[in-house]
Parts: sequence; C-alpha cells; structure tokens
Amino acid sequence: MGMFTAFNINASGMTAQRYRMDIISENVANASTTRTEDGTPYRRKVVTFAEKDTQTPFSRVLSKERDNYTGKGVKVSSVQEDTWTEANKVYDPSHPDADENGYVTYPNVNIVTEMTNLIDASRAYEANATAFEASKSIALQGLQIGK
Repeated sequence: MGMFTAFNINASGMTAQRYRMDIISENVANASTTRTEDGTPYRRKVVTFAEKDTQTPFSRVLSKERDNYTGKGVKVSSVQEDTWTEANKVYDPSHPDADENGYVTYPNVNIVTEMTNLIDASRAYEANATAFEASKSIALQGLQIGK
C-alpha cells in the first residue's frame, strides 16, 4: 500500500463521517417539524456507506497492473428516509396540524438515538483523523531517513 493510498482512505472516512454528522444534525433540527413542503411530517434520514470502487470497464482489463492505484476507502452510497420506524402520535387538539381525532403526527426522530449516532460518527471521524496523522508521521519519518 502506497503512502498516498493511506491518506486517501483516511480522508474518505473523514468526509463520509462528516456528511453523516450533517444528516444527523438535520434530523435533530427537524425533530418537531410536523409539516414539510408536501404536507407530511419530516421523516428521519439515514446515511448508508459503501466501499469505494472506482474501477471502470477499461481498468478491469488492467486490474492486475492498476490494483494498487484504484480507489480505496469509503463513500456515501445513499441517504434514505427512515420508513421502517413509525411516526410519533401525540394528543394535542389545539395544534394546527392535529387530525380530526386531535392527534398530531410528529417525526420519527428519537433524540437519544440521534445523539448516540452523532457520538459514534464523531468518534469514527476522530479515529480516521488519528490514523491520518499516524500515516503522515510515518511518511515524514521516511523522508527524514532519506536525508
């Protein structure tokens, strides 16, 4: 593995975790949004990661020679709305978005879950930053030896 491959892997991890933190922040900010542009409550969003694979049909032909130079790391593969968790219904007949029975449908955002996910993403970002610094230190020591 080359020196810059380690940098690319760690940088892709930091970028993906930063994006995940942005989506979690959006979820927390919209935890009480009962009406979006389409008239429905906000739906929690979930980020999905995948392994980077930058091989094209041409590079498959040259895969043995180019194997060390293809993209490695992680990427955001999708951001999906959480449709598997039910929305919260709260009885509040005075709310403008209450239905005919007096229930308001709030988003399916659980603040405790979101904060736990935020801590997880933050720690993963820190781990990638630490690994990046370690790779940088190793590269600098290698350059020092070559003096």
